[in-house]
Amino acid sequence: MINIALYKPDIPQNTGAIVRLAACLNLKIHIIEPCGFNLDDPRFKRVAMDYSKLSKIIRYKNFDNFLKKNLNSRIVLMTTKAEKSYHLFKFKKKDILLFGRESSGVPNEVHKKIKNKLKIKLNKNARSLNLAIAVAIASSEALRQNYYL
Repeated sequence: MINIALYKPDIPQNTGAIVRLAACLNLKIHIIEPCGFNLDDPRFKRVAMDYSKLSKIIRYKNFDNFLKKNLNSRIVLMTTKAEKSYHLFKFKKKDILLFGRESSGVPNEVHKKIKNKLKIKLNKNARSLNLAIAVAIASSEALRQNYYL
């Protein structure tokens, strides 16, 4: 099963959309705390609707705890700072696709701990995609490679 990890997410609507996507595509979600909002936030609930009940959400106190609990999975960081494009990468079934904060990505110490870093190639004048859109693009490719061929 492909997994999605969110590093300290700070926009409840994006996380809600990702929870809904994960429920529909049977993806597990890992949330690395601290989260910038409470999962009882009405903005989160409005977008996630009742899909939270269909999703498997695991929460971690911090990034090191997340790494320790997922030693048998390959962590793949999706970042605008990567050189390699996601569509040139061979995803595996146990991969965890890690996405940074909407406001600031992941810090340098996280970048240093992750071997596999990928990007979604954008127009040279664009900075980044909406987080939920990026999760949908990358997870769809990982699923295509592992389950739909």
